[in-house]
Amino acid sequence: MLTKKHFEALSEFRYQLRRFLHFSETAAKKEGLTPLQYLLLLHVRGFPRRDWATVGELAERLQLQHHGMVALLTRCEENGLVRRQKSETDRRQVEVHLLPEGEAFLERLATLHEAELKSLQGVFRVAQITAFNDDDSRINEADEQS
Repeated sequence: MLTKKHFEALSEFRYQLRRFLHFSETAAKKEGLTPLQYLLLLHVRGFPRRDWATVGELAERLQLQHHGMVALLTRCEENGLVRRQKSETDRRQVEVHLLPEGEAFLERLATLHEAELKSLQGVFRVAQITAFNDDDSRINEADEQS
């Protein structure tokens, strides 16, 4: 059975998550992008072990249906943010790559997001986002050794 403390913790997590998402949406709009366009750029650049992603992988990351993903990609291509190309290893797949304009938008927005995430470090932690938690783990290791 969940206690009042559990509900308070869940409420606080959702509140802080929503604050971060609102920050992110506002920052993207100030740059002239939709929040989904920013997320598309982020997921292309942030895809594990490579600097591009397939249309299907991006649809999964953005939780979009294939046709919605294709429409978003078309808008991003028209704005000079990304380009699609057939995979050289699997001709059935289409790779999405960032263009210099997309890289520039992403760099500006990611810098803002990094600062916002750092402001939330003491509020909540998500295990899989270790790149932003590494500083804490080094501090904790140093504390344990002394």
